Amino acid sequence: MTAPIQLWYWPTPNGWKVSIALEEMGLAYEVQPVNIGTGEQFEPGFQAISPNGRMPAIVDPEGPGGQPISIFESGAILQYLGDKSGRFYPTEARARVEVNQWLFWQVGGLGPMAGQTHHFRQYAPAMIRDQRQIAYGVQRYTNETHRLYGVMDRRLKDRDYLAGDYSIADMAAWPWILPTLQGQILADFPHLAAWMDRVGSRPAVKTGRALLEDRRGNAGAAGKDAEAARRVLFGQRATKT
Repeated sequence: MTAPIQLWYWPTPNGWKVSIALEEMGLAYEVQPVNIGTGEQFEPGFQAISPNGRMPAIVDPEGPGGQPISIFESGAILQYLGDKSGRFYPTEARARVEVNQWLFWQVGGLGPMAGQTHHFRQYAPAMIRDQRQIAYGVQRYTNETHRLYGVMDRRLKDRDYLAGDYSIADMAAWPWILPTLQGQILADFPHLAAWMDRVGSRPAVKTGRALLEDRRGNAGAAGKDAEAARRVLFGQRATKT
């Protein structure tokens, strides 16, 4: 029997990318929760797998040559799983480039910019008393997220998926389109909205998105637990070796 892949995971957009991919590809996996609100990402055992101290990460007991391999960074994980399964990541050179450029567009653009939008719209208001100090951050990242929605909307005008066929590029981008949290109106982007429905209706996407959803907290809320989570998430500095 094939040994299951260990998925080190918490229910966030970056985590959903990999849980969705594992479901879509039909790969056996077991979940290792990493509660980022309580600091489990800083434990030495996890940082041996993910040196950046961020989830998701995976450990495949049956990696290349039949030997275990650990992988961090969601884009690298998606590429590895696509190669391993032979699904949703083409081998033909031009098709592969098409997928890669949209995957890296998400990893380098949509994810970080939307993440900053989340920070300034959801978390910073609970941390900074003078709201004037965060106004520029709200405007800057909300506008940039709006621009990126527009990039996707134009791209999807004449195709069903970002790289032609459904691929790991769609799995990477879909979890990051959260209009309500990002100050966007999805109806303003009809092609993007149709793609959201198209991808979101897939059974594997529904299952992957729902993984551990009951354990997802709200670091932007009031109360001691949320305040403690914000200190963990947003107070990090480099550690000396």
